Amino acid sequence: MKKIIKNNVSFVGYIDWELQKFHGDDYNITSGSSQNSYLIEEEKTALIDTVWSPHSNEFVFNLKNIIDLKKIDYIIINHGEADHSGALYTLMQEIPETPIYCTEAAIKSLTGQYGEHGWRFNTVKTGDELDIGNNKKLIFIEMKMLHWPDSMATYLTQDNILFSMDAFGQHLATQELFNNRVNQELLYKEAIKYFANILNPFAPLITKKLTELKSLNLPIDIIAPSHGAIWLKDPLQIVDAYEKWSNSYQEDQITIAYESMWGATAKLAQMIADEINTQNPNTKIKLFNISKSDKTEVMAEVFKSRAIAVGAPTCLNSIPSSVSGWLAYLKSLKFKGKKAAAFGCYGWSGGSVKILQKELQEAGFKVADTGVAPLWSPKDEDISNIKNMVSELIKIFSVCNRGYFFNLHSLESIMTFMSPKSHANVI
Repeated sequence: MKKIIKNNVSFVGYIDWELQKFHGDDYNITSGSSQNSYLIEEEKTALIDTVWSPHSNEFVFNLKNIIDLKKIDYIIINHGEADHSGALYTLMQEIPETPIYCTEAAIKSLTGQYGEHGWRFNTVKTGDELDIGNNKKLIFIEMKMLHWPDSMATYLTQDNILFSMDAFGQHLATQELFNNRVNQELLYKEAIKYFANILNPFAPLITKKLTELKSLNLPIDIIAPSHGAIWLKDPLQIVDAYEKWSNSYQEDQITIAYESMWGATAKLAQMIADEINTQNPNTKIKLFNISKSDKTEVMAEVFKSRAIAVGAPTCLNSIPSSVSGWLAYLKSLKFKGKKAAAFGCYGWSGGSVKILQKELQEAGFKVADTGVAPLWSPKDEDISNIKNMVSELIKIFSVCNRGYFFNLHSLESIMTFMSPKSHANVI
């Protein structure tokens, strides 16, 4: 499929409506996705990235119907991860002499995955340029650890397009291609979920990279990421969002995540939700059963939250494996500036709350001293502990919040957040 983006720049990637998992089974996809590849046809022709290997034959076949492959002068690999480089081996069997432009780290990635084939690699660094004719150039910008060491972005002069690699993307399949043609609430939901689960561990680096990009003073008309919708209308809205998201972002929300063996801890979770609503009626509350909820969706809500409460019953003198696995994933996302509390019922012996408190502290949360641990099931005498825990949790995040705070409870406010702004498209 070839779709014109602007002038001689086209989308030639793969829209994957059936994709359900990403990064193995770690990331659950609910809105499809795309592997975005771009073709630039000036005096010289450049291909930016390929697609995932299951679609490699279809990709190369379609590309043959668009252009004589031998007319491709340059292949740009912004990122060596398999979802972007997977078709490279098949393509290079057709045009083995075509030079490949990528970072030094990407050469290690590509040869490690696909072997040594004598491909003509050309190493690039930030500020390096490649002339493609008609007074246009490609400018390369290293994006180390966003989210691999080999990552880079490519900027096309004159057309003012930033091919941003995984940054600014979403797992979202859309035939309409551009951000202003898709459902805005869904676009926002998938963009923030993508940031929370893939890019947030590198938030400090994102802040530095955005500052560096701004120093280049590049005019931006379009941001073309490696996944999802292309930012055509007000493209810098996603850059503005990343600036906020990468700085200990939080909304007026508390997320409650729990596991329950026989229903007692589930009942306790609901009592805590009711008490939060009583003490802070304006706070948005999200409640999830860990074993029944997609963890990537939950983590997107944790990312938006000022505080969380995590609950688990004591099981075999520990906590259920579903919760320990969930906590391991939580740690890997490196959330900052958030608060937490722990709760859980027990029978013959306790201990889950202390384990949860320790794990949450190690995950980077400021943990409330008060935990709620009813024997067998919540009773009237536990209500005061619930009130105290909620009071402490609310007090902690009210006093100690140092991040951004946005109240985006309604579709109207989400649309306002993502709406065009009166700024020049310069980054």
